[in-house]
Amino acid sequence: MSKEENKALVRRLVEEWQAGHRPDVAREILADDFVDRTGPVEYGAKEAGIGWFSYLWQAFPDFTVQIKLQIAEGDMVATLKTFSGTHRGEFLGIPPTGEHVAFDVFDMLRVRDGQVVEHWNVQDDAALMKQLGAPERDR
Repeated sequence: MSKEENKALVRRLVEEWQAGHRPDVAREILADDFVDRTGPVEYGAKEAGIGWFSYLWQAFPDFTVQIKLQIAEGDMVATLKTFSGTHRGEFLGIPPTGEHVAFDVFDMLRVRDGQVVEHWNVQDDAALMKQLGAPERDR
């Protein structure tokens, strides 16, 4: 696949799965051997990732994603995006606050044969926890 095709595939994953709340799209695009290399390497990460976004959607029912920048090189696609939503359900032990939150996320995905096979991620957890009113020690 070309760089532009890889970017389009990742954009579809973000827009239809993450922002569009459609786990069926993730099941189609994430490879069965998908590996999440954020933190400890997780094999079988496909369903874990799908579960994480289901959890986000219950905590932030109006959850959305805005892509700010996307760059591709070879089989890698980097995306800078902003996650946002209103805190309406329990999240990481924090009861609903009703606060609208927004935090930046940067991720890098490797594409192979029209599917995403690897993921790296950095996100501004401190900004999110501050917006949710978490104690300083939890940020």
